[in-house]
Amino acid sequence: MANRTLGTRQKLVFRGPDKGPGKAGSLNRPRNPLVAPALLRKAGAHEKTPGAVRQASKRELARHLEKLGGGEGSAKKSD
Repeated sequence: MANRTLGTRQKLVFRGPDKGPGKAGSLNRPRNPLVAPALLRKAGAHEKTPGAVRQASKRELARHLEKLGGGEGSAKKSD
């Protein structure tokens, strides 16, 4: 009944000082040379969604109309 904190299918693993993730000596086989280019290929900037592009153009149009004085907010009605 030792190791009660471990789950039913977990086992206790003892690691030495040269073992563990990130240690250079722990690899028994060479790394796959095709993985690094694939990981670099999947990263990068994404394009904006159509909704974001539409909203940006709508804001730009409203800003331009405001600048020309034809916007709704610029003309104040006085009764």
